Amino acid sequence: MSSKDIVLGRVRRALAGAPADTTPYEQAIARAYVREHGRRTTEQTVDLLAEHLADYRAHVHRTDAAGLAGLIARLLTDRGARRVLVPAGLPPQWPAAVDATRVEDRPDATHDDLDSVDSVVTGCALAIAETGTIVLDAGPAQGRRRITLVPDHHVCVIRAPGQVVASLPQALERLVPTRPLTWISGPSATSDIELQRVEGVHGPRRLDVVLLDDAG
Repeated sequence: MSSKDIVLGRVRRALAGAPADTTPYEQAIARAYVREHGRRTTEQTVDLLAEHLADYRAHVHRTDAAGLAGLIARLLTDRGARRVLVPAGLPPQWPAAVDATRVEDRPDATHDDLDSVDSVVTGCALAIAETGTIVLDAGPAQGRRRITLVPDHHVCVIRAPGQVVASLPQALERLVPTRPLTWISGPSATSDIELQRVEGVHGPRRLDVVLLDDAG
């Protein structure tokens, strides 16, 4: 018997005499909290996201569909990226101008294989303006979670305003809780006891966020 079996057995015994609760989940807990802080236009919501991303030391860029491929190529060139990982489901026109070796996202790739990648380009599930948070859910344009945690440079494309929500409650309504969710607020960073900030400890050292105008 494993430790897990022991713990779950204790939980079952503790709940054995508890009355059954047939209240639907969405009604079981009162959710009267504020769903959005303040009133903003769609454009103001996107601007707030950009502001908070910049506060977290992400590098924010804006473009339309016509300029996206060139911008991604420039960002990778500026980083000197020679090996770039591109998820299989990423729209092919996004990295069309990239002049670097494309690395396939293989299930059997080791951490050393991923560490040899200079940059990764992905989409996202959505982004939250009030917190400056990007959420990945391993969708086709994002690939598996680890490909955005090991390489040192991450270029993340957000369709704006389509993938931008104002608040966390609005985000949770659109996310599937059983998917592997990664919540990103700026490049990976931590501080030591003297409050010296160190970036790139458990994720990318540099995060380039591209706000792709999809208003049309």
